[in-house]
Amino acid sequence: MKKLLSALFCTVLMSHASAGIRQYSANLENSQWTVSENTRLNCTLSHVIPNYGEAKFTSTASRRTNMMFELDMLRLPDNYSLAEVRSVAPKYRPGMNDYTIADMKLHKQFAPSLNKKVAWTMLTELEQGMSPTFFYNDWYNDRDKIAVGLSNARFKRAYHEFVGCVGNLLDYGIEDISYTVLNYESNSDKFTKASERRMRMISDYLKLDTDLELVLIDAYSDSYGGRWNNLKLSERRANKIREFFVNAGIAPERIEATGYGEKRHIASNDTTLGRGKNRRVVIQMEKPQEY
Repeated sequence: MKKLLSALFCTVLMSHASAGIRQYSANLENSQWTVSENTRLNCTLSHVIPNYGEAKFTSTASRRTNMMFELDMLRLPDNYSLAEVRSVAPKYRPGMNDYTIADMKLHKQFAPSLNKKVAWTMLTELEQGMSPTFFYNDWYNDRDKIAVGLSNARFKRAYHEFVGCVGNLLDYGIEDISYTVLNYESNSDKFTKASERRMRMISDYLKLDTDLELVLIDAYSDSYGGRWNNLKLSERRANKIREFFVNAGIAPERIEATGYGEKRHIASNDTTLGRGKNRRVVIQMEKPQEY
């Protein structure tokens, strides 16, 4: 039944006799694909659709590979509906069959998006000379259908640059390091090996992300060595990390470092393992809120 409805929907869309179709797509002369973001944190491949909006493929730094497609419309949907995403053969390739890639949900006043699998499918269709096209009913005129096509003209060079950017993304993101606990060797400001690796990750990220609003560094000690000495030791640890980040290019006013000494133990000081947990620095990073 679903296949039958889909076929009927397509037939209606393609029939100029039964309804008007408003088509939006870039022609050969004005088709442009650009890599609008190319960093180790974000990669975005953009395509302007004249008089309609912009198509964007985006991948970000993360432990998991990711990809998202967004159709940024000049006029956002006015109600909930579905759009059919089809791979359409260009006119200069007669005999090539169109086929349905997926359905895309249209939510009122939101730019619609598609997940990783569908986004990559659309990219590979473009690479093969096809044109992913979105078909849906106009929410302002019941007699009109909308067809929005992604042109494959001038696609491949930008696509290859985009794929290179995706392959160079960091394999971790802000969510992986925004709250980090570092541990020290006993009675020292020297990190454990695991904490050294985490510091390098944080440093590499901070050099790339200029949007971070605040970096909080809170240092703690175990209860061995005297309360005053432990307070000063925790302050040295916090300030040493602060200096490390400043030298990496982070503005000093965005970094707050505090030593708490023996306060806020999280484990017993009666065991080596517990003392190791208490000798710690907590680093928190905050990004500005998006509205």
